[in-house]
Amino acid sequence: MNISISFNLILAVILSLVAFYVIYLVKSKTNKFSYATLTALVIGLALGAIFKENLAYLEVVGKGYISLIKMIVVPLVMVSIITSIIRLKNLDTLKSIGLKTLGILLGTTGVAAIIGIIMGKLFNLGNGLNYVGVEGFTAREIPAFSEVILSFLPSNPVASIVNNQIIPIVIFSLFVAIALVIEDNKNPEKVKPFKDVILSTYELVLSITRIILKFIPYGVFALIATAAAKNGLDTIKSLIAVILAVYIACILQIVLVHTPLVGFVARKNPLKFFKDIFPAQVVAFTSQSSYGTLPVTIKSLVENAKVSEDVASFVAPLGSTIGMNACGGLYPAIVAIFVANVFNVDLTMYHYFLIVITTIISSIGIAGVPGAATMSTTVVLSTVGLPVEGMAMVIAVDSIIDMMRTMTNVTGSAVAAVVVDETEKRKKEKLVSRAVKA
Repeated sequence: MNISISFNLILAVILSLVAFYVIYLVKSKTNKFSYATLTALVIGLALGAIFKENLAYLEVVGKGYISLIKMIVVPLVMVSIITSIIRLKNLDTLKSIGLKTLGILLGTTGVAAIIGIIMGKLFNLGNGLNYVGVEGFTAREIPAFSEVILSFLPSNPVASIVNNQIIPIVIFSLFVAIALVIEDNKNPEKVKPFKDVILSTYELVLSITRIILKFIPYGVFALIATAAAKNGLDTIKSLIAVILAVYIACILQIVLVHTPLVGFVARKNPLKFFKDIFPAQVVAFTSQSSYGTLPVTIKSLVENAKVSEDVASFVAPLGSTIGMNACGGLYPAIVAIFVANVFNVDLTMYHYFLIVITTIISSIGIAGVPGAATMSTTVVLSTVGLPVEGMAMVIAVDSIIDMMRTMTNVTGSAVAAVVVDETEKRKKEKLVSRAVKA
């Protein structure tokens, strides 16, 4: 038995090394980032399903990849937001882009919650099940609304940076950027040194980001292989309906909400757009981190979808923090239906309305990291009066669900970016046209 295990482990290591080489060849021969990432995804799934626990060593590679990409997130968010606002130069433009971005992100999250409710009802999720506790599960304490709002404010920006508290970082960066724009309009010479430092730092951060991006296909291979090895069908049979409901709801969100926004509002070919952001979708699916996908999201938007760098660098970080269509919208709604059925709670139209409103509010400030949907779901369940402990029943499959959730979140932020960019471009064209006629 030991010999067999040893042989399987050696074979797994050899095939993993071969997989790394194949991924390298695909990248070198095609010069296509998306092809290399997709190759990593397919090979990782296959090896994970075959070798299972013998691929445990790949967890180090996967975690190392996540650590590298997380390393750059805070500086990327800070300098991206400040730089993008500096380049806007005009506060009126900032107001227009900022309000438009918030409207799209929160509005699509509200629609996502409605889709989640409908899918939960159609699948009749949780009906006939009895509550089964999970060992070690503790219901999260729900902070008061005032505490939630105060936690967003950067009382100590340095501490927020150290603790990776992205919302306070975003708010602090916004204050710095707006103040810089105001002073730049009044006394450009006084703020020029600081402005130059920011712009130089931005270029440096982008250079580091490009280096890290080269490792992404290998990280994707390790992550997906580990996930496939750990999550067999035996562990998810009782909750297969929940998984299907979430995946179908995410697909519906992309098809019924995102696609019309791209086609009718941004006036772009949806198929071409989704092909452009495909690398970001793959990385989001495998890494389960909207923040971790940020470098790829911005790269795909700017280089492939031709979204202006200013808008992409402004909207994408906000989209990783605010709204989050799947984690903040459809998933909490689906879990609410599931828990209500498990505990035989009859939900009224008022409850459904409350679910939608609460998902929108709780989606503000969701961290784009694996497992972050738990907090927003806790808030929704508590507000509607459902037992928070009911979430314990879906924890076993959360990592599988989180793959599709994260991909949908990233797709939503990318859609917001292209809609904002195209509508701003058309507005500028109209102003130029009027000026010419005048």
